[in-house]
Parts: sequence; structure tokens; C-alpha cells
Amino acid sequence: QVQLVESGGGLVQAGGSLRLSCAASGTIFSILSMGWYRQAPGKQRELVATITGGGSTTYADSLKGRFTISRDNAKNTVYLQMNNLKPEDTAVYYCNVRGVVAGSGGGRHFEVWGQGTLVTVSS
Repeated sequence: QVQLVESGGGLVQAGGSLRLSCAASGTIFSILSMGWYRQAPGKQRELVATITGGGSTTYADSLKGRFTISRDNAKNTVYLQMNNLKPEDTAVYYCNVRGVVAGSGGGRHFEVWGQGTLVTVSS
């Protein structure tokens, strides 16, 4: 079983910054990708950014230049640095981790979601 612990959300004024963290633990052999998604009120969940074990990143086009995803492989932790936040960035941010289950001989994969952390940007 794999667990995720998210932290770093909160209330910030427009133009401010926040850093989200998500740490994975449990029966993990390897992590294939880690990422962040967000869901604003009344909207569907959308991709924010992902990062592979090798460090390749993907971003939502609208967020490039303001958000930066990074990871610490030794700690199985992914970070999302959010700068120049705007009111439209207000959402619940969810961590997503995909990997291989330990002890499965590489045959079992997992995908887990965090509980979500609320980011509120005031104007």
C-alpha cells in the first residue's frame, strides 16, 4: 500500500508564492512519475505538471513560467513551486504518483492520489 502526504497549501495574496510538497511512502519499488493536478470549484480536475523519475517535466501550457515542479528521488517527494499566483489559481491541488509495487517482481503497478490541499489566492 502506498500513502501520500501533501502539505503547503493555504491563503496567499495575488502575486505571492507557495510551495506544495507531496511525500510518498509504503510498498514502493520504483516511482515512474509524480505530478500535480488541480480542481477549481465547478470545474473538472486538470493537469498542472508532472515529472518522471528521469526528470522529464510536463506542464499545462497556461502555467509555464510561473509554476515549477521538482522531485527528490531519495525522499520520494515531489514539490510544486508556484510564483506570481493569481486568483484563478484558486483550487484544490492533488498529488498523483504512479509506480511499481515492491515485492511484485515488477509486475504490479500502482497509482495513488493525495487527499488534496487547498490553495486560495485573494485579489
